[in-house]
Amino acid sequence: MPWETKTVMEQREQFVNEVMARKSTVTALCLKYGISRKTGYKWLKRAAEGLPLCDQSRRPNRQPSKTAEEIEAKIVEMRLSCRAWGGRKIRSVLEADGVEGLPSDKTCSNIIKRNGLVDPEESAKHTACQRFEKEYCNEMWQSDFKGDFLLGNGVRCYPLTVLDDHARYSLRIEPKDSATDVKSSFIAVFREYGLPNSVLSDNGSQFAGAHRGLSTFERFLMDLDILPIHGRPFHPQTQGKIERFHRTFKQEALRTIPSNMTEATVRFENWRRLYNEIRPHHALGMKTPASVYLPSTREYYEPKPYVYGEGAKLFKVNSWGYLRFGSLRLFLSESMADTRVEVRFAEDEKIWIIYRNYIIATVDAVEGKLLNRHIRRL
Repeated sequence: MPWETKTVMEQREQFVNEVMARKSTVTALCLKYGISRKTGYKWLKRAAEGLPLCDQSRRPNRQPSKTAEEIEAKIVEMRLSCRAWGGRKIRSVLEADGVEGLPSDKTCSNIIKRNGLVDPEESAKHTACQRFEKEYCNEMWQSDFKGDFLLGNGVRCYPLTVLDDHARYSLRIEPKDSATDVKSSFIAVFREYGLPNSVLSDNGSQFAGAHRGLSTFERFLMDLDILPIHGRPFHPQTQGKIERFHRTFKQEALRTIPSNMTEATVRFENWRRLYNEIRPHHALGMKTPASVYLPSTREYYEPKPYVYGEGAKLFKVNSWGYLRFGSLRLFLSESMADTRVEVRFAEDEKIWIIYRNYIIATVDAVEGKLLNRHIRRL
């Protein structure tokens, strides 16, 4: 008998009444009402205990795994103050602060989503990518300018950033009024943290000379035995770490525009400490950059004249930055004026132009044509 003309509750009550009146066996009545014997005995038990015959929620009366309201409030509060932080990072920071009863990383992320604190467009940007990193601290630093913007007083600000490739440690965030001078900023960083093995930057004129010859910055680095490296043009992935750092910097430190250079300096330095000492990093196993980074053992020094090896063929660059030997006339850089460089014949009919212990240009020995200006150590 299908339950069509009466409500479910009414049918259950009628089933129980017929069983109690012994109108038929339980098996026959279950068949009549189209229910299993197990279901029939369930309703009979409910009736005997004086319980209602309605469906009961399967949700447990207690949820021991449910996140406490005060913990959820802390997660939401931290997300509101650090909008770029995900569940894993927030959990790591709260755990370091001694907060107990924290849920899993995934649950923290779900709490953020449930409270409407996830921007779908920003979330879509966080795509996985292939990473590389140097094995040791100071093996390579990355540097770039984080664009430019107008301060509240109308002055244009150019933030210069320097980042250790291995530890992701922020070595410097300096607001500058132009993007031309970087040497003085690097001297300050070198004095504080020592000298790296190499510096990776883009091909901006303040960093690279490219076809225009060596830049002043490139010579400055080689004088300190630091290899200048430049990313491929129009290929920002080469400097993926500092590009990602800039995005985080913009999201967290530039939500509002500083009114002047003084305010920018204070804000950038405060955020740099937060980034280095408090904010855990996914690529570091949720450690902070400050807990991983170690300063260089190579201290900054004033460069001394370089002594080339015995038998080296040295030529003087003229006051206009040109090197002449034989029929070759090659522009090196005005920054190299009146400087001696070595000319060395290499294999495969090539000529190396060498400054200190760096090859700064390669020339075809037969045709006398410049092949490349790729800087590399000997």
